[in-house]
Amino acid sequence: MKLTRPSEVRALLAAMDFHPSRVLGQNFLIDANILNILLDAAELTPGDGVLEVGPGLGVLTEGLLARAGRVVAVEKDSRLFQWLENNYAATHTLGLVHGDILEVGLEALLAQGLNKCVANLPYAVASRFLVELMGAARAPERIVVTVQLEVAERLAAAPSTHDYGLISVLAQLAYQVSIHKRISPTCFWPPPEVTSAILLMVRRETPLVAAGDRAALLRLLKLCFSKRRKQIGATLRGALFADVDRVLAELQIPPAARPENLAPADWARLSSRLA
Repeated sequence: MKLTRPSEVRALLAAMDFHPSRVLGQNFLIDANILNILLDAAELTPGDGVLEVGPGLGVLTEGLLARAGRVVAVEKDSRLFQWLENNYAATHTLGLVHGDILEVGLEALLAQGLNKCVANLPYAVASRFLVELMGAARAPERIVVTVQLEVAERLAAAPSTHDYGLISVLAQLAYQVSIHKRISPTCFWPPPEVTSAILLMVRRETPLVAAGDRAALLRLLKLCFSKRRKQIGATLRGALFADVDRVLAELQIPPAARPENLAPADWARLSSRLA
């Protein structure tokens, strides 16, 4: 069976009496070209351990197993998990986990030696999962995932642009982030109502913020981006931070700047000084 042939995917789902859930974002990748672009971007070797989220019928799983040393795939849907379990019963390099990726214990999964994440992410969990993944103690060195284009644009956004926000800063402090490829809805079955993208994230050798300072940074970002049209100086003074004007002057950050005007490195320096 070729899972990049739409007719075969539809026939298999019909035989399973399976109806993809729009709520869960179940859109199966059926384009071989996009599949290969996704796999190539992951730069997999036999020494890699890969976390896959939402494997579905296993079209990406097959490619991952052919290139990586080990794959752990987390599937929430009971029927899809059963199908994968039956189909890959003899594959010892694949670990299957039945559960919601937001509830199964991400740190424990990554501790199994999973250094990369490659997935066709369910739309319903993409943003929240990526925030948790980036903040993990053993965050992957490379993340290559399909997401809604809107989500990819927010993560990769440059300062002083409409899409730049809290999640952009969090991502870019730890990773070099880029949109690797836009994906047409016709590359999935059923086709989603939105355009998708392959998001490529390569972990920085040295993050711009130390792990121990991330909680303070997150509090600062939430405070400022909740008032994103307000000037930074006024927001910080209102929150009773000490010596705000002196700190901003030393860091050469204009008090009249708004949150979207500060680059990730600026946020790292500001958080460190205020702490």
